[in-house]
Amino acid sequence: MRAHALAAALVAAAIVALAAFPFVGGKFALDLVTKIMITAIFALSLELIVGRAGLVSFGHAAFFGIAAYVAALLTPQSGPASFWLLLPACVLAAGAYALAVGALSLRTRGVYFIMVTLAFAQMAYYVFHDTKLGGGSDGIYLNFRPALAIGGLTLLDLDNARNFYWFVLGALAVVFGFLALLARSRFGHALAGIKANEQRMRAAGFRTYDYKLAAFVISAMLAGVAGLLYALKDGFVNPEIMSWHQSGAVLLMIILGGIGHLRGAVLGAFAFALLQELFQSQAIFGSFAKHWQLSLGLTIVFFVALLPQGLIGIGQVRTRLRSRATLGAGA
Repeated sequence: MRAHALAAALVAAAIVALAAFPFVGGKFALDLVTKIMITAIFALSLELIVGRAGLVSFGHAAFFGIAAYVAALLTPQSGPASFWLLLPACVLAAGAYALAVGALSLRTRGVYFIMVTLAFAQMAYYVFHDTKLGGGSDGIYLNFRPALAIGGLTLLDLDNARNFYWFVLGALAVVFGFLALLARSRFGHALAGIKANEQRMRAAGFRTYDYKLAAFVISAMLAGVAGLLYALKDGFVNPEIMSWHQSGAVLLMIILGGIGHLRGAVLGAFAFALLQELFQSQAIFGSFAKHWQLSLGLTIVFFVALLPQGLIGIGQVRTRLRSRATLGAGA
């Protein structure tokens, strides 16, 4: 109970700190943290199927990108669209594609599942890259952010950078809370059982395929939320956000933070993005900054080797070191 209370306190403290950040952070920092929080929502969506159900997908960027493109395509050139139209449209588009992908890919396992999800993601990528549907390889622009209003009354001006930041923070908190509740539900416990021993769960009467498909679709819909926010933030969408590199990057985030922990997914997203910014800094690394991928890759390998449970396991490492020191002193 004390561990859960401490974790809840840390999450609450993090939310308060992030909420207060716009009052002290500059324009660049505000934009960067907004981007990281959107990425954290994306990482949380993947954590649902990887950490909870044990389904390693290498095509999650397809759902992220489809939602972003739907937002761009449904936004008229003459004025803003309604947010209440864009949100369900983007989420349902991502979920519909996930339903088709999951219905086929979940009949495979292991590396075959990884390759099938990658294949479907690349299919979606080339649809937008090689056709005029979304502007081809040049992408497509959003000239207006949607209006967050009810009956003509504007609830929040999303064109304001601070307002949009707080709106993204609210979305991150809602997604985090939803997944936390889902993990404690019967559905979440069933997913944990499927990850541990699917054959035993089937013997107990659980229709494991249905549970996995539902988790896959929910995960894609949450990725769609992140895709919508991404499109609204930059006002531009191109096919590269659907590439396998994007899927690989978000998978690295949850590995870096700690698979199986919601806090780990958020922590991994922040750590990955901040390390990327650090190694790209010419002020610190000079001309070597152009090789930032090498520095980032070596750093992640170091962290994974040192912390097999991810950054979320730092506390456990400290506890073990203290225990060893105590035993050594007692000897």
